[in-house]
Amino acid sequence: MSLRTWDGPLNGGIAILGGGLSGLSLAAHLAATPPRPGPVVVVDDGVHDITAASWASWTRRTGLLESAATEVFDRMRVVAGGHDRTLALGDYRYRVVHGAALVAAVRRHTDPVPDVGSSAGRVVDVDYVERPRVVLDDGRELRPDWVFDARGPVAVDSRADAALDFLGVRIRADDPLFDPHVPVLFDFRTDQTDRASFVYVLPADAHHALVEHVCFLDPATPGVPTDVHLAAIRVYFSEVLGVAESTYEVGSPEQARLPLVARPAERSDGRIVRIGAAAGMLKASSGYAYEQIQRDCEAIAWSFAQHGHPFDLPKRHNRFARYDRALLTAVLDRPGFLEELFAALFARGSAAPVLRFLDEDTSLRDDARLFASLPAGPLIRGLTGR
Repeated sequence: MSLRTWDGPLNGGIAILGGGLSGLSLAAHLAATPPRPGPVVVVDDGVHDITAASWASWTRRTGLLESAATEVFDRMRVVAGGHDRTLALGDYRYRVVHGAALVAAVRRHTDPVPDVGSSAGRVVDVDYVERPRVVLDDGRELRPDWVFDARGPVAVDSRADAALDFLGVRIRADDPLFDPHVPVLFDFRTDQTDRASFVYVLPADAHHALVEHVCFLDPATPGVPTDVHLAAIRVYFSEVLGVAESTYEVGSPEQARLPLVARPAERSDGRIVRIGAAAGMLKASSGYAYEQIQRDCEAIAWSFAQHGHPFDLPKRHNRFARYDRALLTAVLDRPGFLEELFAALFARGSAAPVLRFLDEDTSLRDDARLFASLPAGPLIRGLTGR
């Protein structure tokens, strides 16, 4: 387990179901923001090794788990619409967090607190009669005052507006192919015939990088086969970068499919509260979640400290859900639109205005100024359904 083992029963306090990004982040924020309503116990079955995971995000603030970011970039590259642009991030930074560093950062806050820990077990049932009850596969029953369910979204969500299907591989190149100071967030020099797609390159150094092929799909369609993703990456290296296949090595592929849901999630059933991707923290138009999860965990901990409950949280403006849904509708209707849109969005010296918009941290006036430079037709049809 990632945290110090909790050996005793849990009668009262908080149970966090799932020891991944959301569960550990909430445990750290609760530990760092007293008072808490009793012990905090993270329940995890140990199936997924969090130290093998990694996340990236942009942010312009300093958060509680700032030390978990092991790679920080102040520029990003976008290749779209025949333009190759390297943009400054202004007051933002693009940060990469690896699982082992996240666990270490979390434990710096949880280890000094005696009543915060973890318990191994697989959750088989959660119900709510007068107060929550959590049943584990070994027969144990937990009766906390609050349950935070961090077990993630289901693979297929009937509410999904689209699906994000991607495959990533670690590349080791003989020659210095990668700029170690600039990640490539969007490179649209890929086949856009059947689906909107792009290549993402996160460099570790000049010879090593994580390379992902990312596609937006209709949620009702099957996922992209592994060999199709891998073929797209090989074509990208051979035809776009002009690199012979014999000069680089490809690591084991890791593939995932995420449901993209624009509308707000139903977060709570009494004292059982969803967090993380299942709570709508996965931004539908971008697929990013790390920074939204950190902000949400911080707000939950603050609400507990101030009010004794987790419900005093910032409200999301409905217009951003409408924007996200319009974008996804337009991209599914006409795959090439995503490249047109990103070429227009990033036709400027700084990426900061776009990142601020994606963070849902803009005014209506800011939105109007941004939209004025965009191809309007598909977005308007997406907003109006016509």
